[in-house]
Amino acid sequence: MRTHFTAEIEVGAQLPDDCTVWHYSHIRQGASVGSGCVIGRNVFIDEGVIIGKNCKIQNGASLYKGSVVGNGCFIGPGVILTNDKYPAAVNSDGSIKTADDWECCGVTLKDNCSLGAGAIVLPGVTVESGVIVGAGAVVSKDTARGTVVGIPARALA
Repeated sequence: MRTHFTAEIEVGAQLPDDCTVWHYSHIRQGASVGSGCVIGRNVFIDEGVIIGKNCKIQNGASLYKGSVVGNGCFIGPGVILTNDKYPAAVNSDGSIKTADDWECCGVTLKDNCSLGAGAIVLPGVTVESGVIVGAGAVVSKDTARGTVVGIPARALA
């Protein structure tokens, strides 16, 4: 495994020998990265995230808990895969939210998806095989085929 010395790979993260991890990336415990993957600079891969083989995850991408990435996916710079449908810092009584106060709802990317720079995929969304998500798009519902762009993301005609 080729790992820059500034990368933080927690105990319990699974990375194969043919994976490359660049500067300042953080891969949490329980994350699993497939063979042949390249993880760019300053990427965050949360606990339990599963990444297939031969994926390229570009600089500054954030993949949060519950996300599953298929084989051969491209995740552009600054992409965010979210996991919380009702984000908040505090509960209705004003107490600080803890891990027990929310339901994780990750993103699923099927094989050979391509997500352009700055795209955001909302919790619970599935992007089907081969779909291209344009730069800056916000994907708020399952996406079946073709290319989607915009806010909210819609299929190109």
